[in-house]
Amino acid sequence: MVLHKFGEKLYSGLVTTMTSHLKEISNSIEAAQGGLFLDELNRKWAEHNKALQMIRDILMYMDRTFIPNTHKTPVHELGLNLWRDVVIHFHAIQSRLQAILLENVRRERSGEVIDRGLMRSITKMLMDLGPSVYQDDFEKHFLEVSADFYRLESQEFIESCDCGEYLKKAERRLNEEIERVSHYLDTRSEVKITNVVETEMIESHMHRLVQMENSGLINMIVDEKFEDLGRMYCLFRQVSNGLVLIRDVMTSFIRDTGKQLLTDPERLKDPVDFVQHLLDLKDKYDKIITSAFRNDKTFQNALNSSFEYFINLNSRSPEFISLFVDDKLRKGLRGVTEEDVELVLDKVMMLFRYLQEKDVFEKYYKQHLAKRLLSGKSVSDDAERSLIVKLKTECGYQFTSKLEGMFTDMKTSQDTMQGFHASHGSDIGDGPMLSVQVLTTGSWPTQPITTCNLPAEILGICEKFRNYYLGTHTGRRLSWQTNMGTADLKATFGKGQKHELNVSTYQMCVLMLFNDADRLSYKEIEQVTEIPTSDLKRCLQSLACVKGKNVLRKEPMSKDIADTDTFLFNDKYTSKFFKVKIGTVAAQRESEPENQETRQRVEEDRKPQIEAAIVRIMKARRVLDHNNIVAEVTKQLQSRFLPNPVVIKKRIESLIEREFLERDKGDRKLYRYLA
Repeated sequence: MVLHKFGEKLYSGLVTTMTSHLKEISNSIEAAQGGLFLDELNRKWAEHNKALQMIRDILMYMDRTFIPNTHKTPVHELGLNLWRDVVIHFHAIQSRLQAILLENVRRERSGEVIDRGLMRSITKMLMDLGPSVYQDDFEKHFLEVSADFYRLESQEFIESCDCGEYLKKAERRLNEEIERVSHYLDTRSEVKITNVVETEMIESHMHRLVQMENSGLINMIVDEKFEDLGRMYCLFRQVSNGLVLIRDVMTSFIRDTGKQLLTDPERLKDPVDFVQHLLDLKDKYDKIITSAFRNDKTFQNALNSSFEYFINLNSRSPEFISLFVDDKLRKGLRGVTEEDVELVLDKVMMLFRYLQEKDVFEKYYKQHLAKRLLSGKSVSDDAERSLIVKLKTECGYQFTSKLEGMFTDMKTSQDTMQGFHASHGSDIGDGPMLSVQVLTTGSWPTQPITTCNLPAEILGICEKFRNYYLGTHTGRRLSWQTNMGTADLKATFGKGQKHELNVSTYQMCVLMLFNDADRLSYKEIEQVTEIPTSDLKRCLQSLACVKGKNVLRKEPMSKDIADTDTFLFNDKYTSKFFKVKIGTVAAQRESEPENQETRQRVEEDRKPQIEAAIVRIMKARRVLDHNNIVAEVTKQLQSRFLPNPVVIKKRIESLIEREFLERDKGDRKLYRYLA
């Protein structure tokens, strides 16, 4: 027929015949009752596909030649289009098919079992008829109905469930929809239906969920509900601003918690406990971010900024962190493995990074390190050096050069003492043994030279060492720091009981007075020793008021030392130990006046650093306005401290007075560098 130019008749005949046949099929499908409707539709669809293959094979020549030349629809596509128009879009079938498919989905959501295989066949048929058929005849309505369903269900859940339960139900519904798509819907429907569930169940209620009383985000954090937090993170990350909300609420809570910690006078009494609490808090949030929030960098950054915020609210944080290190390196790390030591030091460095006033920490750290080294109380030289290496890595060589100088002095002192004993060993005889640490003035914390009258027995050996040292080194001066020394005294109490007392130099000076007197008043002790009042009172308190260490008796007996007190040698003192260490009742932390004094010293130290930064910047830029100088100086110095703009202004004025800079004649806000 095609060869004899009857192709048009053959093609139109095919359309007519197929249309007529499909109308009969359409009537038979419509007549199917209840649950048989989908079965009948599926069966007729299978038959139509089979028939279509045969027709295409029979009309292959027409399909290959006539149809391309006349731009008509190919046979197979024609068969699908006619099935769509005559059967699927037949009004009685179209609305019924849509209703049954949606009802099956509703039944499955309610927990009923449906024929998923049949559903898959029908939805595949709609997809085979073209994406628009699947979308217009089913998917669009499916998404609308689903939105209504989840809107109502989420409202029911939010009224009756706590946050954790609600999230479990939302997660289960989400997984059910993903599974439904994999079983009988188009894969492209997955994004659309999950978006519907997330919008209705999460986005619409996320503020209420996060702030839910007794079960919201804050409660989950406090109770460390990692599973619930992880679920919240996974669900909220799918919706717009979900993670921003979690992060903001968490940040606000951490900052409030930090503020409460800083305003709790009980916590601030013990610096070591305060810092340990900070570390425990950081460990807790790190664990939450690692295990529940998938190590999300934005959450980690939020956590770091929160800790930096509230740690710097407490002006004593640098001192407290140094005291914590001091406690750990004195006793806290004894018997601990190297790995655990490194872990503790790394945690300390983490807190150190948060400090804006790193130079204040350096001041305290130097003081505490000096005491550890001089008293030989450091638990591990390796741990000490490891921390200094970490500080050097963090802040550069200049930050740790003096700390390293302190270790050098300790080693040099050992060599010096060996030389002294080698040359004067025979002169000393049975007299007191002396061990001296010679400290370089610039490397160690500056200590006020305190007066203290040493006992005559000690003065002799001290003078011998002075002569030896100054004879060995030229151009040096020695001054004794009696407030930093210790002594071992052999003491005999009543009934001939002997003990060896480990005391401070000040305590030694006081105790040796009782070789020549049984009773001395506070004023007499003060007059003979000339120990500073505050140190003397602490010294006497430790000798007379500490149970088990009271080698002196005080009259009248009380916890505090008064100027009118009298002290007696306690010959009834006993201890089960031969060696008895009598610690000084020392302030664990600085008193407020001492703290102010340290602050003033730090402020003085900052002035030349700020001036040096200004000069460096002006040398490079030659001319610069005030605001840019402040910004550049802050940028250069922020690794050590945040300079105050008012102080920067004063240092600029000082440099102008000393003719390093001048104001620009044309613009008074501009400064010019004077070469």
